[in-house]
Amino acid sequence: MASPTRHSAADKSNKFTNAGAAAGGFIGGLGSSIAPPINITINRTQNNGTGGGRPHAETLLPAPDFSSPAMVRQYCNTLRAAAVALSIEVAMGAEIMKGVLAAVPDPEGRPFGSRLRAQKVARKMQRSADALRDAAKNAAACYATFQQEYEEEINRVRHRARRPQQPVMNWAQQ
Repeated sequence: MASPTRHSAADKSNKFTNAGAAAGGFIGGLGSSIAPPINITINRTQNNGTGGGRPHAETLLPAPDFSSPAMVRQYCNTLRAAAVALSIEVAMGAEIMKGVLAAVPDPEGRPFGSRLRAQKVARKMQRSADALRDAAKNAAACYATFQQEYEEEINRVRHRARRPQQPVMNWAQQ
């Protein structure tokens, strides 16, 4: 029969110390999830006047050449991917904007006035992020609708494009 173990007073105080450390770790972890660290990266591009009015538009989407179903699919997929990436960036920007503007004191000294003003401004940017997310959904729906509406033409060409079947060996014929 095993004898019961005895705990000294020092062990009991360690129990509360460990519990305090655990609670502190939990609160510290919670604090970092509420206020995430912000890293700001600034990329400076110099436009020497040869690029035109929209320097980055040509890199986001391919040329709107819809001469084949593959090109329609490529354009819709590229648009969807760009809209998803932009919606994530804009949503993150809205959260950062809200945090930065909330730090500006309210001129009238209202309680939570700075937070309310920041939220009102950032709400418009969040709507932009939502609109970009909807654009991504509509780009995917565009290709699906294209497939439904032009199914007959796509299948007609697909049928002609099949490779001829290999001759089958007939072992019964000798």
